[in-house]
Amino acid sequence: MSEKQRLKLDKFANKKAIQAQQQANGASEKKRSKKQPLPAVESKDWVEETRAGRRKILKPLDDDFHKAYVPNVVESARYSFWEDQGLFKPRTEKDGSLKPKGKYVIAMPPPNVTGKLHIGHALAATLQDTLIRWHRMRQFSTLYIPGYDHAGIATQAVVEKQLAKHPKDGKSKRQDFSRTEFVQLCQEWKEDYHEAINKTTRRLGISVNWSREAFTMSPQLSNAVIETFVQLHDEGLIYRANRLVHWSCRLSTALSTLEVSQKELEGTTKLDVPGYDKKIEFGTLTYFKYPIEGSEQTIEVATTRPETMLGDTGIAIHPQDNRYKDIVGKTAQHPIIPDMKLRIVADEYVDREFGTGAVKLTPAHDHNDFKLGKKHDLPFINILNEDGTLNSNAGPFTGEKRFNARYGVIEELQKLGLFTKQEPNKMVVPICSRSGDVIEPLLKPQWWMKMEPLTKPAIEVVESGELVIRPDVQKRQYLQWMRSLQDWCLSRQMWWGHQIPAYYVSIECEDGGNDADAEYWVSGRTEREAQEKAEKRFPGKKVALNRDEDVLDTWFSSGLWPFSTLGWPDTTSDLEQYFPNTTLETGWDIIPFWVSRMIMFSLKLTGKVPFTEVFCHGLIRDADGRKMSKSLGNVIDPIDILDGISLDNLHEKLLHGNLAQSEVKNAEKYQRKAFPQGIPEIGADALRFSLVNYTQSSGSDINFDIKTMHGYRRFCNKIYQATKYVLGKLGNNFVPRESSALTGKESLTERWILTKMNTAAKQMNQALEEREFSRSTQIGHRYLYDELFDVYIENSKAIISDGTPEEARSALDTLYTTIESGLRLVSPFMPFLTEELWQRLPRRPGDDTSSIIIAEYPEYDLSFHDRRSEVAYELAVGCSKGIRSLLADYAIKDKAVAYIVPLNQMSHETISAQLSAIESLSGKISMRISVLEAGEINLPGCAVFPVSADANVYVEVKDHIQDAAKEAEKFESKVDEAKREQTDVDAIIGELSKVQDKAIADAMQSAESRKRDVESRLLALQEAVTMFEKMEV
Repeated sequence: MSEKQRLKLDKFANKKAIQAQQQANGASEKKRSKKQPLPAVESKDWVEETRAGRRKILKPLDDDFHKAYVPNVVESARYSFWEDQGLFKPRTEKDGSLKPKGKYVIAMPPPNVTGKLHIGHALAATLQDTLIRWHRMRQFSTLYIPGYDHAGIATQAVVEKQLAKHPKDGKSKRQDFSRTEFVQLCQEWKEDYHEAINKTTRRLGISVNWSREAFTMSPQLSNAVIETFVQLHDEGLIYRANRLVHWSCRLSTALSTLEVSQKELEGTTKLDVPGYDKKIEFGTLTYFKYPIEGSEQTIEVATTRPETMLGDTGIAIHPQDNRYKDIVGKTAQHPIIPDMKLRIVADEYVDREFGTGAVKLTPAHDHNDFKLGKKHDLPFINILNEDGTLNSNAGPFTGEKRFNARYGVIEELQKLGLFTKQEPNKMVVPICSRSGDVIEPLLKPQWWMKMEPLTKPAIEVVESGELVIRPDVQKRQYLQWMRSLQDWCLSRQMWWGHQIPAYYVSIECEDGGNDADAEYWVSGRTEREAQEKAEKRFPGKKVALNRDEDVLDTWFSSGLWPFSTLGWPDTTSDLEQYFPNTTLETGWDIIPFWVSRMIMFSLKLTGKVPFTEVFCHGLIRDADGRKMSKSLGNVIDPIDILDGISLDNLHEKLLHGNLAQSEVKNAEKYQRKAFPQGIPEIGADALRFSLVNYTQSSGSDINFDIKTMHGYRRFCNKIYQATKYVLGKLGNNFVPRESSALTGKESLTERWILTKMNTAAKQMNQALEEREFSRSTQIGHRYLYDELFDVYIENSKAIISDGTPEEARSALDTLYTTIESGLRLVSPFMPFLTEELWQRLPRRPGDDTSSIIIAEYPEYDLSFHDRRSEVAYELAVGCSKGIRSLLADYAIKDKAVAYIVPLNQMSHETISAQLSAIESLSGKISMRISVLEAGEINLPGCAVFPVSADANVYVEVKDHIQDAAKEAEKFESKVDEAKREQTDVDAIIGELSKVQDKAIADAMQSAESRKRDVESRLLALQEAVTMFEKMEV
């Protein structure tokens, strides 16, 4: 089946099912949440008596803090116990070898130490931890490696902002400190936020192996960085060259293409530029003339960057442009820089239709001009200082700020009579994603890495399926990106980061060489090694070394993450046992920055893929669909969701960041709109469950909604209350049977719920295997809420209280089995709550498992599968549901008369046998329920509820309606709805029938069953319309 067909089928086959499930969940929670007791105490008043690392002291469930679910009370003392017991470390065989099922390894994408974790980090960590916990419970040897990234540019920028806002010892700029002093400031910042990051990670329940925590600037990982640079430099893949870079004047460093945003302008637009009091005009095409040397002629050119004309060294025209054929080869005189002559060259690159058809060339400040400058051997004149002022090559504008010079140049051209006109022009302005500055192309000697030799194998492993990227759209984007990759500029003019292990060689008694000349550069793992290389290159000469002061791009070190965290370049046992990693779970936006580089580095340096799977989740956005941004006020701290926070305190937190006052006001405005009452206490389990529920396998972006999370907190309370009920029914002396195997004496109700439990285990494992995260939470929710709590627990009450001792014991055994399995089923999503409740349940004889997080995950067991019992009991449940629905619709609260009409003989036998169960589940009011013969339908004055293709239920309503015509209209609308659903089902079946694939057999069977149900419902509703119309007459 093709990817296109699969996506289409997903759309058809899952849309209705998901919508129906979500509607059912929402309706059931809305209906039942009022019944759930609310905490009578404040979680902040809870005092945990358990010492850190010890098994939690369990308090009685009837005390004030345990009557209802209180997240802080449930979560306390759990994580330190898991950690102290070493439960997050890989579990292996006694000889240290991997478990029979093998390994499952994730190296956590390292968060930047620029600040605290936000909700996007929580999303990624929760998805990763869900997979890790699931595999750990399935008895894999699991390793989850934590760590954090030094984030060179980002961290240095935020520390510099803090200095500007809060000077230290009177010093407000980086340049006021020595390099060592400034690096120490960054180190202190790192320590503060490292602690905050780890605290949040623990609060979220993320089960990482802390003994293997990594940092990109640790000695081990720094060693990997040095080894990589030296090895690739020796091979010629890393080289020195004087080329144009993306320069941020604000940060005084080069940037990669990926760190530059492209702002599209439709025409003349004024933009804020850091360092300028007034907005600067962009998107304007300025026309002016150059005099032709030795004549009265001029040649007119046009540019959106007039200030760059100070560095012009040539003019290009198209060779077939007859307007200029007579001046090709001549020179133009620069009107402002007296000694500068501009050669006029012909090149087919020129677009004759743009501007005047003559293009000014500034080879040192434009990427396209750079190529033409090389081609035509033009001079490269740099006019820009690194701080954005113009240098001495700019003549009278020396020392001017670049954009002030823009206006000065135009004014000078007007004075000289060479200015022609200006007009709006579409353009793209490159913006520094870190500082908001306008990027300048700047000619600068830097270190570069060749990409072409590395991309081919990185493409092949994805195309062959050796490395799987999900969803498929991200695979396509990865391949597209890799096929157009440019050489990578590695140098960054920063102090915080890995100083480049390259040394410039000076030779005694010789003039200094060219900084861009690779011949005068050596690299070394140590300075001694570099010295030996220099002496070998220049034999018999006295050489001195000066280390490059620049640092490497942050992505260089993080590109080594999957294997450097396991000990590479050393051959460690970790590297041999746990590399390659299994899964990389990350946001789709990081593929070009990071994922591609990890794949290239790993294949080059280890000969292996870094991981076998990449799953890309969507980006989390605010409720309005906007990207999270501190200036918008929509960046959410997960701790504020766990503990809750008032609106005033949300406002207060804005004042402690780096936001400008205008940004603070905008952020406050959003917070008032999104959280008018602040954020309620949600807790870790509800937050985690919500984030997993948000995540679609398609990788689509996510809109944050605190109301959804609060709804899942109510779900947590329902699990809590239901387990409390079970514990009460089991009593203190209950001892579970040695195994959950069937005894053969189970009632239909028990056989039904055990089948549902078994089906949920099968579906859950399939969903997680296929990374259908949202579907996995729906499976868990449906099993616990709709099947176990609402149906089995309710129906088992009568069996336990009124059945024989043998029946009651069997019902209790099934109650224990189904609740215990249910807790294990959702444990990867809700680790705190499930541990709290599971620890209170008795263990089966011989089971000494210390924690639910290492208990065996539920697996499908064929012996529990009883389709006949499932169908029979669901028919009974459907009938009772129909009766309850009709009683509610017509507000019948006293006596009621109901009829069940089976539509075939088998359903008649089932319903007759289960009549007592139906009566038990249909409500507490006085009611007479009659089972009619199959197909017997002559029930005037009754409303109908179509159950399925097997039965309809009817309730007498003639004494409860005022207007039969309105009833007819109401059922007519239901007829219309059924017809629409019939059309949808027919479309699904039509699409499925086009696919020759065994994988869709279940979907086809489900669709055909649904078609029969809809057809039966349509017939019953149409008959109801006719009946009410007759009543009207």
